[in-house]
Amino acid sequence: MMDTQQQNQQTLKGPVTISGVGLHTGAHVNMTLKPAMPGFGIKFQRIDLPDQPIVKADVDYVVDTARGTTLEHNGARVSTVEHILAALVGMGVDNVLIEINGPEIPIMDGSSLPFIELIEEVGIQEQEAKKIWYSIDTNINYYDEVKKVEMVALPAVDYRITTLIDFNSPVLGTQHANLKSLADFKKDIAPCRTFVFLHELEYLLANNLIKGGDINNAIVVVDRVMSQEELNRLAKAFDRAEIAVHQREGILNNAQLHFPNEPARHKLLDIVGDLALIGYPIKAHIIANRPGHASNVEFARKIKAYIKKNKHNRDVPIYDPNQPAIYDINRIVKTMPHRYPMLLVDKIIELSDTQVVGIKNVTFNEQIFQGHFPNNPVMPGVLICEALAQVGGILALNPKPDPENYDTYFLKIDNCKFKQKVIPGDTMVLKMELLSPIRRGLVEMRGTAFVGNKVAAEADMVAQIVKREG
Repeated sequence: MMDTQQQNQQTLKGPVTISGVGLHTGAHVNMTLKPAMPGFGIKFQRIDLPDQPIVKADVDYVVDTARGTTLEHNGARVSTVEHILAALVGMGVDNVLIEINGPEIPIMDGSSLPFIELIEEVGIQEQEAKKIWYSIDTNINYYDEVKKVEMVALPAVDYRITTLIDFNSPVLGTQHANLKSLADFKKDIAPCRTFVFLHELEYLLANNLIKGGDINNAIVVVDRVMSQEELNRLAKAFDRAEIAVHQREGILNNAQLHFPNEPARHKLLDIVGDLALIGYPIKAHIIANRPGHASNVEFARKIKAYIKKNKHNRDVPIYDPNQPAIYDINRIVKTMPHRYPMLLVDKIIELSDTQVVGIKNVTFNEQIFQGHFPNNPVMPGVLICEALAQVGGILALNPKPDPENYDTYFLKIDNCKFKQKVIPGDTMVLKMELLSPIRRGLVEMRGTAFVGNKVAAEADMVAQIVKREG
């Protein structure tokens, strides 16, 4: 499938500022988002402290997950980072410096929407640097037996999240939420506010732990019958004339739910923000059962460790047989001159100006195995190169309005290496990348043949595009 995810890194078109109160500290803070260079990532700067220390949005610097996610490094401590991080990920902003003159990100309405609107106000700037997505090519599991939290990252062609929450609450019951694409984040997830159970709220108030709390920045789930005296006490704490309970929904009447499953959607929002701390954009399907900040952060650590260990595999294409082909076999036959038994590409699953990915299903019925190690069939290395070259031919001819009137011919193969044998039953994923723009019909490409997440063969190739005669 053609990659619908963002291809280039992005930053902001200019600086933009928002002000508000920190939920837990009660501190009034000004927060300014500033553009940053490609590769900068997301970093926070405490401009109110001596030397204005910087802390990177990275799971290595998480020091607390009690009531939000807190980072600390170089003497800089920043709390409740998850909602702004979720907004940046949801909007595809890769590089930004977040200046803040206090210890906590402003809570605003308890969602990511105010930050999304802030980003849209200033605009997003595409940068001249590729965004590298890291593909998860095996299941990564996390399980907390005490809290009964279960999280898994599955291989996928894009980034998607499924969340299930169950608090044994008669009010919330069991809820689930889905994010099928980051393109849906603004509409489906960003407006969803944080929520708190009444018994938690009473504890926090009694211990002065939500100094910036306002009845407007959280959904309060009422998990028991309340007396009028208790309601009056809450009304006083939140400077309201009166407070009541929505009987049908079991929440305080400070807020109308944006969605019936808004709490589950907010949990998903928190996952987007906390997993931003991996430090790498990933392609995976995240499934989370009963997640929370602590488990999100531990899961992020696990994924980051996996990526660091397998960084060399970051460019392995993910083949999902359920996705429709960009070119099926009929389209390939119209484009290329090869025919049985020399047509070695079954379909094209990704195609852009600079890269193509094709599939070759290797079967024992092919003629080559009658004579090439017949009792121990192995695909000839030269035919692996030929398969790569054929996929490269489609990349080379893609810009042509009439590709059927052109052929591509090999001029050179360099740095050819065979690292793993290919046998019947294997599915070869064939990737060709342009090394430089096509000039005067000369096409310089780097080819890699994968079986699973292992490299079977690689080579640098040069081909020439030639117009057919007649």
